[in-house]
Amino acid sequence: MTAQILVEKKKLKNPPLKLHYLGDRVLRQPAKRITKIDDEIRLLARHMLQTMYSEDGIGLAAPQVGVNKQLLVVDIELEDPTAPPYILINPVITSQSEQRCDMQEGCLSIPGVFLDVSRPETIEVTYKDEMGRPQKLVASDLLARVIQHEMDHLNGVMFVDRVDNSLALNQELSKHGFSSQTVKPIS
Repeated sequence: MTAQILVEKKKLKNPPLKLHYLGDRVLRQPAKRITKIDDEIRLLARHMLQTMYSEDGIGLAAPQVGVNKQLLVVDIELEDPTAPPYILINPVITSQSEQRCDMQEGCLSIPGVFLDVSRPETIEVTYKDEMGRPQKLVASDLLARVIQHEMDHLNGVMFVDRVDNSLALNQELSKHGFSSQTVKPIS
């Protein structure tokens, strides 16, 4: 099930929400489960979509805009105005494939930095949609990667924490003005 909240896929001069960047404490806090899905949550999802489209993103988690809630929005079909985005509330990965895939990732909270990350190729995720209905999604390839990347944000994890090549990581971060001290490697 895809989102009922439809937002025009365009850049706004003044997106409704402000992005937070690597080094900001809010990005390292575990997000809280959403207990009540109401108009306030739907408005947050709408504003997150508008902000994501304004920044040319394909995924955005609530902590990236300073909101400590388990909500993420994903749209990997930016060129298709009729393809609805995904809105995942309280998402949980229930299974993942043994096959892993290396792919370059970037993040709106670490602009300009793109590095290889290994993740499971296929996942199954359960979540609630913006109407509070339980949903299950089997995602693979780019969609699976984006969901896993955004779900990491809900646990205070950034994609740079998963980068194995520390030399490339340090070079990229310093080239774009970020400190490698802000990385918390995941073993």
